[in-house]
Amino acid sequence: MEVRDGMSATVLTVGPGHTLREAARLMSQRKVGAAIVIDPEQPGPGILTERDLLESLGTGQDPDAEKVSDHLSATLTFAAPDWSLERAAEAMVRGGFRHLVVVDGGETVGVLSMRDIVRCWTGDGASCDVSAA
Repeated sequence: MEVRDGMSATVLTVGPGHTLREAARLMSQRKVGAAIVIDPEQPGPGILTERDLLESLGTGQDPDAEKVSDHLSATLTFAAPDWSLERAAEAMVRGGFRHLVVVDGGETVGVLSMRDIVRCWTGDGASCDVSAA
């Protein structure tokens, strides 16, 4: 299976000027763990993850005052749609993150999460029983 088979092609995007609370509300409404950050002043997309939100709240920062641009994940790894899911999972484990931005020809075409990979693998001949709960 390839990244294109598991990625979410419809992604949530936020701007760098959104507050963390606004971004968290949008992520919660869409039930996603990451938002792509589009900043016209930057050369490529950024990503804001649940972990970024948690780290800010855990240090006592005000989610109504903190801006997305100040909390982007420092390391962003891109995947190609034709990568294998194994290669994507390896990149996530090696980098210590749970989301990959999928680009094709310089254009953002999706997001792949660790949950997407697990969903694909358990739906495609998993070697153990998985409860549908």
